Amino acid sequence: MMERLRGFPVPDWRAPPAPGPAVIEGRLVRLERLDPGRHGDALWDAWQGHDWLWDYMGYGPFADRAAHLAHLRAMAGGDDPMFYAICPRGDGRALGVASWLRIAPGAGSIEVGHICLSPALQRRPEATEAMALMMAWAFDAGYRRYEWKCDALNLPSRRAAERFGFSYEGVFRQAMVVKGRNRDTAWFAVIDSEWPALRAAFDRWLDPANFDAGGRQRTALSTLTHPLLVTRDPVTARIGRAGGGPEHPPS
Repeated sequence: MMERLRGFPVPDWRAPPAPGPAVIEGRLVRLERLDPGRHGDALWDAWQGHDWLWDYMGYGPFADRAAHLAHLRAMAGGDDPMFYAICPRGDGRALGVASWLRIAPGAGSIEVGHICLSPALQRRPEATEAMALMMAWAFDAGYRRYEWKCDALNLPSRRAAERFGFSYEGVFRQAMVVKGRNRDTAWFAVIDSEWPALRAAFDRWLDPANFDAGGRQRTALSTLTHPLLVTRDPVTARIGRAGGGPEHPPS
């Protein structure tokens, strides 16, 4: 008789709490629950004139400040997705947003998405620290799986996922229709057993000693994270072998 296969035991499993910290503090950035009244003007100023930021989003660009504020109010009012403004240290003005979504404590699964970073925040250590802080909160709270999904045509987002240590899991074809166009969705994830090594990679990369006097990195984050990947994205790997250009931030 053939042996029945089952998943490995998860002893003493307890569902983690739903997320909800008002603030997440980092050395370079402060993540604050999105407040349109406090963050709206800064985000409008940071995003204004960069309509390409919205190419793969289900919303935007916005015709004017009022339409943008209405969008932020709609986004800030819910618990899933749960939005945070990314506020670099210094003047503390919001330069981007990110959210947790598809929050499933019973399954121990949570996704990061709706990431929109202004050009002033892209390719900056502050953006990387923001992603690391959100991931750290989720795993420290007891989540087992942390997901990243994007339009399969969004190559910068696919590169960013791997740079941040997310392993490629495949493409869901014709997953949705966005702005009247087909979207295939590429899936990436980190699981809890991978997090300790990935946390160490983030800590090493974000260490001030990793940057010279001009702010240039000594060791690329991808040099530290790519060896940790369980599976590589065949598209970005192929482009990389062909000389596909520098790393991209999440956007």
